[in-house]
Amino acid sequence: MPGLSKPIPPLYTVYILRSSVRHASLYIGSTPNPPRRLKQHNGEARGGAVRTSRSTLRPWEMVGIVSGFPGMVAALKFEWALTNAHLSLHIPSSSRITTAAGTKRNGHPRRPRHSLTSILSNLHLLLRVPSFARWPLNVHFFAPEVYEAWKKWCDTANEPLRDTIQVVTDFGSVSSGANITDSSDAENTSERPWGIHALPLDYAPIKDYVMKTQSIYDFERQGSCVVCGEHLEPGKGLYATCSNTGCEGTGHVSCWSKHILGKEASEDIIPISGHCPQCKGKVIWGDLMKEMSLRVRGPKEVEKLLKKPKRRKAQTEPTD
Repeated sequence: MPGLSKPIPPLYTVYILRSSVRHASLYIGSTPNPPRRLKQHNGEARGGAVRTSRSTLRPWEMVGIVSGFPGMVAALKFEWALTNAHLSLHIPSSSRITTAAGTKRNGHPRRPRHSLTSILSNLHLLLRVPSFARWPLNVHFFAPEVYEAWKKWCDTANEPLRDTIQVVTDFGSVSSGANITDSSDAENTSERPWGIHALPLDYAPIKDYVMKTQSIYDFERQGSCVVCGEHLEPGKGLYATCSNTGCEGTGHVSCWSKHILGKEASEDIIPISGHCPQCKGKVIWGDLMKEMSLRVRGPKEVEKLLKKPKRRKAQTEPTD
């Protein structure tokens, strides 16, 4: 499949969209580029969704997103489960919060109308079910009242989220009257980008990490596996390198996996986080895999990331 040859994307999200005109109107979608997608929903760019095309409900605002999906298919699975929580097989029947609102003429269950509470409660539930619980996901909120509703639900939920899921808030200048629906002004303002406009859309956040690994593998400094001690033959296997600055600890991907899983190895197959055997610093499995997939599957992306900007030639003043 062509999708398997691509590196893990820098960003892929599932988002919650809300009409700024009618807060009860909500929409769930997925995208690798939230600012561009918001423009599409608001009719500022081609490619929006039919359900968000009514001018009476525009402008729309992204009030929350889930980030960290390893690709489009993973995000689409989560999006469908969140949109159809009354049907999703990812949710055990004993834990289901949302139920069908009757049946359609064809006999299929009718999807109940979304509310902010129903979306947030099902989001909390999906982040805990076995299908998604160990994915490297984080939650972001861009509207204070939505975050307050989330906290209220968390206080009543029967189980907490795992502590490795980060819940990030960025309300920008909302308190001073700024509008998070404006997908063009936020990019042109002299103030710091915030909300969806502050999200990294490229691999820039891991540039130093990539530069370090490129040097290690280009000059064949892999050495021995930091876990099993076996010599790492250049180009003969899948190797991952510690993400901590200054540490060149490298090992087999399978060894890293067993080391990070530890006692969980008998029950789980997806590691979450642990510590490097060499520098003892914290490592996150998702970070290791993103760098490795970029190095192995994305030579063009790496070249673009590490390419030095061209120096502009100084303009010479015309002589009389």
